Amino acid sequence: MLTTPEPRVYDSHQQWREAFTRAIVRVQWDPEYSLLDVKLDHRSIQVGLSRHIIARYVNDWTVEIRDVTPLAHEISALLGSGDVERANALLPREKPYPLDDALAKSIGATR
Repeated sequence: MLTTPEPRVYDSHQQWREAFTRAIVRVQWDPEYSLLDVKLDHRSIQVGLSRHIIARYVNDWTVEIRDVTPLAHEISALLGSGDVERANALLPREKPYPLDDALAKSIGATR
């Protein structure tokens, strides 16, 4: 469920409003930035969970929690010394999450 009434997804503002009030998961697309705080050409998804689903997220869906503080400090030190290439090399590799067409449309994901 998108947090805004995107015309590519909803036929009307009313349709969006009704779905929004029932949604247990809400999605919005935020600008993505580089390590140097430069706005990139793509967006990142931000997912909000209602109180009705948080327990499932915590107890059933969370499979690992890792402390990446030392990595963040290392990346920050590299950026501070001007070594952007090595800092970028330490970032985790990202890949698109596989979505079926119906889900992709419902969250406004472009294909």
